[in-house]
Amino acid sequence: MYFITFTRKMGAGGSEIAWNVATQLGYSFYDTLAIENAAREMGFAKDATEVEEKGPSLFARFFSSKELEVHLNRLNSVVYELASRGSAVFLGRGSHVLLRGLGLHVRVTASQKTRVQNLVARGLQEEAALKAMHRSDHEREAFTKFAFGVDWDNPELYDIVLNMDHLTVDLAVDTVFHTARSEEIKARSVDAASVLSMLALRRRAEAALVEAGFSMNNLSLFVSGPGRVRLTGFTRTQSRAAKAGDVVRGVRGVESVDSEIHTVPIEAYYPPH
Repeated sequence: MYFITFTRKMGAGGSEIAWNVATQLGYSFYDTLAIENAAREMGFAKDATEVEEKGPSLFARFFSSKELEVHLNRLNSVVYELASRGSAVFLGRGSHVLLRGLGLHVRVTASQKTRVQNLVARGLQEEAALKAMHRSDHEREAFTKFAFGVDWDNPELYDIVLNMDHLTVDLAVDTVFHTARSEEIKARSVDAASVLSMLALRRRAEAALVEAGFSMNNLSLFVSGPGRVRLTGFTRTQSRAAKAGDVVRGVRGVESVDSEIHTVPIEAYYPPH
């Protein structure tokens, strides 16, 4: 199976390029809507609607960090699970970070002038186009920074950066098409299915632990094989340690849990002054 991820600036034509590449290669195509639909099918409808491609507000950062972590982990698990189903093109949702090291990663950009011209051609007024572009750029940049801790504009995250100021959509599609079929790129995705399934399982299990009130600062979770989870770390009581194991056992896809959680007296958390 093989993967191509696209990130794009609004008005640069990235969505059209990504769709055409997927069609020509015969790959599944997953944009934001398709990923949200898949999330609903997997029982993560709320997570898909709560997480938009923008950073959380200051209020959400301060008061809802646990909830946001749960939503992000589950949504990321959806991307991994979709990727495990076969060759695909992903558009946005941090797929270029989640699938780093697998497949081909493409960035589609253009100057402000070109982007405005494209948006005006679609029926927007110039002022409205500028506002929409700036809002979109800010939200996508903030989302990527918050969710993955990386700079959306960093060219080192991509194999190809397409500047659409002087490229046609057809030429851009051909460039990606031929690069994706090269042996060098295809070799990056060999035997990826089992790895992706395990990554998806880890995200779901971590989300379940956080939702149950556990901190991943104190626990570490490893997926050692299909369906096999290993828990390490520490909790205040043996009952908490047992509960962590039970929470993970209840996650879809988990077949066995090897728990090596140690108990630490509460004094270790709050030592006397």
